[in-house]
Amino acid sequence: MKIAVVGAWHVHTMEYSTAILNNPKAELCCLWDDNEERGKATAEKLGVPFQPDLDAIWNDPTIEGVSITTATYQHKEVLLAAAAHKKNIFTEKVLTFTNEDAQEVAKAIKDSGVKFTVSFPHKTWPTLKAAKELVDSGKLGQITYARVHNYHNGSVAPMPDGSLGWLPPHFYDASQTGGGAMMDLGAHPMYTLHWFLGEPKSIVSQFTKVTGRAVEDNAVSVIEFENGTIGVSETGFVTNGIPYVMEMQGTKGGLMVHNDTLEYTCEETGNKLVQMTDLPEKSTMPIDAWIDACCGIGEAPNGIDDAVALTKFMVGAYESYNTGKKYVF
Repeated sequence: MKIAVVGAWHVHTMEYSTAILNNPKAELCCLWDDNEERGKATAEKLGVPFQPDLDAIWNDPTIEGVSITTATYQHKEVLLAAAAHKKNIFTEKVLTFTNEDAQEVAKAIKDSGVKFTVSFPHKTWPTLKAAKELVDSGKLGQITYARVHNYHNGSVAPMPDGSLGWLPPHFYDASQTGGGAMMDLGAHPMYTLHWFLGEPKSIVSQFTKVTGRAVEDNAVSVIEFENGTIGVSETGFVTNGIPYVMEMQGTKGGLMVHNDTLEYTCEETGNKLVQMTDLPEKSTMPIDAWIDACCGIGEAPNGIDDAVALTKFMVGAYESYNTGKKYVF
């Protein structure tokens, strides 16, 4: 299938585009970006033509799909156009800034019948797949507390020119991103908590600006779920320490994921903390699974309802922070 890249704004543009290039079922035919200099430079790196006219992509019947890595504020317009022109859609998260826009996009995508996937790569991890199976088995009892910690050093890593941080400046422009660390890197804890715990009831957020940039670079949201379960979403761009930790505590046991290691305790382990060694295989990455689905193989993962749910979590998180109050869903 022929796929066009729509947008070179996001830091994952090269990753997704390279995956398309490496997939034997796909052909990366061109790249568009609203910044011609950036678009041409990215297209040259990929060895594909730069297409300055977005309408030419929409109106080309040979292009079956698009990989969307524009600025987040452009998502609604681009997603609606893609759906209207029957292009299968792979998109970077988050879907949109508002619940209303998310619902409008969802309706358009469902009406169009196109294959849709949002990039939730952590759901492919062997550790998280095993953790989900363990939680769903009931061996840990009712989950009462969950914490997902996901950080990197994108704002503090020393760079060759003496500056700090490898994230591009536009990642700190709220008009383009809709927020800072929670909107970007915090998406992973949010969709993971939704995957494990279901729908939220309320949320409270605390964000800070460690490096003094325009958006938060250090963030925590505490979420109330059904049955009294508490979920904590932790994220930031300001640590060189431990990048990933997940905890699940239940009435009969608990688990901890630390980077690539899963440990758990419950009745079958004699209530001792043991490492799980028989982890499942890593799942196909979302973009490759989407390409498979477009070619009639399997289902497209992380569908539009999952994308809408993530927007709901983010709207609540930022509304709580901006008002200083608990947000009730």
